[in-house]
Amino acid sequence: MVSHMNVALVAFVALSAMLIGVLAVTMHVRHKYSPNLIGALIGALMCFVLLEAIPALI
Repeated sequence: MVSHMNVALVAFVALSAMLIGVLAVTMHVRHKYSPNLIGALIGALMCFVLLEAIPALI
């Protein structure tokens, strides 16, 4: 049985990934593409996943 907390964490991570993707596309379309900023955002998301979501799912 899947708990509501696990579903909420997975939904939050998926929403964060989509928002980062939208930000990357918007920056690319406006020609203000900064690879350092995108890398920092992806790193922040991966840090959240490693520190919060994975231990909660185990």
